[in-house]
Amino acid sequence: MSASASTSVERPRIELPSDLTYDFEWRRTGDKDKDAVLADGELFIKATDQAIANQDPLDPAYRFYSVGELAAATRKYVQRFVDHKARTTGVYRFYDESVTLRGDGAATLTYCEDQGKAYNRYVETGKVDRTPVTKNSYVFYDTSLKKNPDGVWVTQDMISERASGRCRP
Repeated sequence: MSASASTSVERPRIELPSDLTYDFEWRRTGDKDKDAVLADGELFIKATDQAIANQDPLDPAYRFYSVGELAAATRKYVQRFVDHKARTTGVYRFYDESVTLRGDGAATLTYCEDQGKAYNRYVETGKVDRTPVTKNSYVFYDTSLKKNPDGVWVTQDMISERASGRCRP
């Protein structure tokens, strides 16, 4: 599924390094609201990686797609990469998505991530830390989104479970 804007509101540009790619196996549902949740959820993931690539914990793109405590937690997450002078590289695979519209402008998006072909690249040296695939390479996410006044689905809460049995092959 390729991300498409859920509204005509001006969105931040997301530019990622050419050595960082994604395999989103998320299927369109045919429901415009559910598909918008998937699209904006995808853009939040990419915006977070842009902040890491740019070594900018205040990058406006991820802040556009997140709010509240999650935006603050994302800032800390990005800052850890900055502190280690590292960014992400490789391929991230996302699959087994599920969207539930909860009413009153809220939704739940759950999905799995395979980090088996994704690594850290150190900014100053270019060295890639190639780690072996283990059960920790598979992460389950349970996210909560709400539609903001501009019609953008912003992520407001996220719980992740590394080594999740539901995501391992």
